[in-house]
Amino acid sequence: MKTFYTRSISAIIFGIIMLGGILWGETSFFILFLIIALGCIREYFKLVENIDPGYLQVSSWHRPCVYLLVVAVFFLLSGTHFQIVYIPAEFLGLWGGFMLIIIIFINEGLFMDRLHYRNLWYSLLGLIYIALPLGLMVSLRWNYSWNHIAVIPLGIVLCIWINDTMAYIVGSLIGKTKFFPSISPNKTWEGTMGGIILTIMAGAIYGLFGHTYTLLDWIVIAAIASISGTAGDLLESKIKRLAGVKDSGNLMPGHGGFLDRFDSLIVATVFVWLYAAFLIK
Repeated sequence: MKTFYTRSISAIIFGIIMLGGILWGETSFFILFLIIALGCIREYFKLVENIDPGYLQVSSWHRPCVYLLVVAVFFLLSGTHFQIVYIPAEFLGLWGGFMLIIIIFINEGLFMDRLHYRNLWYSLLGLIYIALPLGLMVSLRWNYSWNHIAVIPLGIVLCIWINDTMAYIVGSLIGKTKFFPSISPNKTWEGTMGGIILTIMAGAIYGLFGHTYTLLDWIVIAAIASISGTAGDLLESKIKRLAGVKDSGNLMPGHGGFLDRFDSLIVATVFVWLYAAFLIK
């Protein structure tokens, strides 16, 4: 019972912070997802170290530069929507990122016995896996808002929450057939499909009564978010199994770390962004 209350209180606080950051304004949205990205990349470092201890053999500048590259990615994907000292964020992100990459290569070459290309590859994968998708949330915020409300980013987050909740409830009630037991032993086909179907239904209901975008758009967004979000959850579970850990961190009591909370969102955002960029007018 104590665990249940701990998880419930953590979930409520988490929900308030997320919704507040998303709805308060552009600056709060940017800061919220930048903090999430930095927290996720930090946990990614630890997971990779467990998988390959060779990743510990990087120069002292390597990790700080990767953190700054996360910021550069966010600036780059913000385009010209805001400026710092009259300089567009896109310009700062592009050239700042370029300089940081040069610094990493110089430091790895000067202060290490040899250049460990595998470690550079691990860091690049982290940026592609975490910084790029969460940066795309910022892009969606700038380009797909309605009355200054981040409609599509909020929709993605809510679809992920609905899918996770409904998958858990349906799986607990009627789940029997295991779904990828070698990666996530608690998932069932019944729970997974129940979560996806109910999320699509929720998207359709909003599409019918909401005033943003079309019914088809919201059905597709809900379907993409629930299906790719499930894939994102499985991907992170696989990484944790390779690393030999149960949770990626301890961000929320009873809920795990940053990656545990945002694994679904990371993958879902990429596919929703692609749909929005090419098919939403």
